[in-house]
Parts: sequence; structure tokens; C-alpha cells
Amino acid sequence: MAEKSLKKNYLYNLIYQILSLLTPLITTPYLSRVLGANGIGTVSYIESIVSYFALFAVLGINLYGQREISYCRDNLSKRTLVFWETKILQTISGVVVLLGFVIFALFQENKILFLIFSFNIIAVLVDVVWFLQGMEEFGKIVLRNVILKIIGVVYIFTVVKTQNDIAQYVFGLSFFSFLGNISLWPYVIKYANKPDWKEIRPFRNIKVVMSLFVPTIAIQIYTVLDKTMIGIITEDSFENGYYEQAIKISKMALVVVASLGTVMIPRIGYYFGKGDNLAVHNVICRGYRFVWFIGIPMCSGLIGISSNFVPWFFGPGFEKVIPLLCILSFLILSIGINNVTGVQYMIPTNRQNLFTTTVLIGAIVNFVLNLVLIHYYESTGAAISSVIAETVIALVQLYIVRKEFSLKDVFGSAWKYLISGVIMLILLIKLGNILTPTIIHTSVMVISGATVYFALLYVFKDSFFIDNVKNITSKMMKKLRGV
Repeated sequence: MAEKSLKKNYLYNLIYQILSLLTPLITTPYLSRVLGANGIGTVSYIESIVSYFALFAVLGINLYGQREISYCRDNLSKRTLVFWETKILQTISGVVVLLGFVIFALFQENKILFLIFSFNIIAVLVDVVWFLQGMEEFGKIVLRNVILKIIGVVYIFTVVKTQNDIAQYVFGLSFFSFLGNISLWPYVIKYANKPDWKEIRPFRNIKVVMSLFVPTIAIQIYTVLDKTMIGIITEDSFENGYYEQAIKISKMALVVVASLGTVMIPRIGYYFGKGDNLAVHNVICRGYRFVWFIGIPMCSGLIGISSNFVPWFFGPGFEKVIPLLCILSFLILSIGINNVTGVQYMIPTNRQNLFTTTVLIGAIVNFVLNLVLIHYYESTGAAISSVIAETVIALVQLYIVRKEFSLKDVFGSAWKYLISGVIMLILLIKLGNILTPTIIHTSVMVISGATVYFALLYVFKDSFFIDNVKNITSKMMKKLRGV
């Protein structure tokens, strides 16, 4: 099978991930005004509870399936066997969890909302995204996502009109997730044959799947448990509403960095399966450089524009999102680095046990800090805890791989981006003191900041930036000339 274009797949996956977050961002200004912080907080809290059930339905199957398919994507009979064994195991776990969830939902105060969210678990039953990711067919995923996200946006603006339309809003969130997953099944026929049921052993690699499930649980602790703990400790849905809005924006920026990991896993798994360790090393080093190149300006940019952006975007009553967004912006760097080390390197190279250990350490740190900081600082405490936990994970992982990747490999190229990012931040703070919170002024700040950042990289003669610009310009010129 022909080797896929890594840059093209990154672009596809970036579009896919951005669209996954872009829909709520397009609808957020509208929903924040219609549902308010209280309504947004209620949905956020319930969704965090539902996420735990979905987590047990998925197990570690998505990571396992994507990795294993990448190992054997050139072998039709092998990948057919891997697909059906993995899919059947996922279906079994999904059905068991779905039954448990329905029983749980019937005893909840907001049982209607909980039951509607069951589509999130049903979506797991029909999920084959991991298979197409392992085959590096990201274009097909993007096509599906574009269509459904457009339908979702139209649905939100058409159906959700008042504070009483929370159930309709929840239905839109969950049903389209299910619809998106089931729509990808026609593509499976192209890459997998009908199973030979005599050879199918869905529990054959259950130990490996469970070993990947443990870090998935731990990751959930500092991504979803924050919302759960805010709701339990503060008993204030408004605090969850503030946190939910801030984390949406920070994740939107983070996805640009983290999307590289999704396309890197099958590629690194492919190289690793062939024993090409040099190629693996080179790809990972480029990954670190990419994190600094794009992560630093995004972190600085969010801090610099937050006070100008939040008031007009979210509307009145969301002022607390400003400091939360400034704190959570540092997740872009910490998660970016541990995404390269852990997700892109350790998992594809069969070091998931070490990866699990690092994530568990971060989860424990996050949980303990949440108990203390949320009590005193509410949602701000949760934000601080998440940043510290992710930083701990990044440092521990870098220590583990120190013999494979030196400090120079990881941090050697960061200084140019750091200096440029700091200068950009100073400019944005100055502009923020002059400009009023409007969409036009925020756009001016974003364009000004980006211009200064990239201009400084050109002055510094950064090869990573210059080479990519030349490459993009060359391809555009060829297309214009009809070559």
C-alpha cells in the first residue's frame, strides 16, 4: 500500500479536530446568551458524568486499534482479523456499559438529559474512526465531519431558542456524534474483508487493551474530573459554566498542536514495525520543534487577547473566563510536549506501561491539588491543578526517554520561538490597553501579533519556518501555473 502523505494527513486531521471544536465555538456566543452560565454549567456537569461511562465503553480500544492497524496496514488478511476482533470487543464492552448507564440514568434528578446523552455511548458501539486513522485515511473522516458539523450548527440555531431548550441542545450534542460514527462504515468495506468467524478471538489481546485503558482512565481524571469536582465541591453550576467556556477556547488552540499526534501514531508505528529507529527519532524531534513553533505563540496569544476577546464573545456574566483562559493557555505547551513524548513515541513503540505510570502520576497530582485548590479558589483552582499536573507528566516522560532524546533534541530550537512569543505578548498587552472589546479589535490584535511573531522568526532565520514557507509557496506557484 502506498505511503500516505504525512503533511496531508496532518492537515486533514487538523481540520477534523478543529471542526470538532469549531462547532461549539460558532454556537457558543449564541448559547451563552440563551442558556446562560447556569444552563451551560448544568450540561457540562452531566456530560462529565456521562463521559465516565463512555470511557469504560471505549476501554483502551481506540489507541490499541489504531496502533495495531498501523502495524499491519499492508497486509489485508491481518488487518481484517485485527479490525473484527477489535470491533467485536468494543461492541461487547459498549453494550454492557450502555445497559448499566440506562439503569443509572433512571435514578438521576435530570434523568431525561442523562438518557438523551446515551447516544454518546451508542456512538462507541458503531465507532470505526480508529480503523481509518490506523489506515491513515484522514480525508474520509474530515468529509464526514464537515457535513455533520454544518448540520449541527443549523440545528442549534434553529431549535435552541430559550433556557427551556436544554434537552434539545443535549440531543444535538449526542445524536450527531452517533450519526457521524455510523456514517463511516461504508468505507470499512474497502479495507477489510468479511471475517472468518473461526479465527476471530475478540479477547485475544485483552491484556494489551486494558494496559492502554489505564492511562485513558488517568487522562480522564484531569480532563473531565475537573468539571465533576467543581460541581461537587462548589455546588455552583456557574463555576462549571465559566470553566467549560475557558477550556473550550484553550482546547481549540491545543488541537492544532495535538492533532499531529493522531497522524504520527500510525506513521511511527509503521516505522517501528519495520525497525527504522532513525526515522522514528527524526520524526519525534520534528514533533518537539513543531510544539514550540506553534504552541508558544498560541499560549502568548490567548493570554494577550483574553481581556479583549471574552467580553464580546461570551457576553455579560462571563468575566471570570478571562483569568481562567490565561491560566489554561499553558496547557498548550505542557500537553503538546507530553503528547509528543507519550502518545507519539511511547505508545507506538510498545512502552505503554511506562506511559501509564507517567499519566497516573499526573492524575494523582491533579486529584490531590483539586481537593485543595477548588475548595479555596473554585474553578481557578481546577485550572491551576490541570496545568501543574500536565507539566509534571511532561517532565517525568522526558526523564524516562532522556537516553533516546537529549535536552538539545527537545529544547534546542525553543529559544527563537520563546523570544518571539514574549515580544508578541508585550505588543498584545499594549494593544489591549488601547483597544475596546470588539470582534474587529480582537481581529486586529490577532493579525498584529501573528505578523510580529513570524517577522521575528524570519529575522532569526528560523529554518523550520522558512523551509515550510518556501515549500508552501512553491506548491501554490505550481498550481497557479497548472503544473
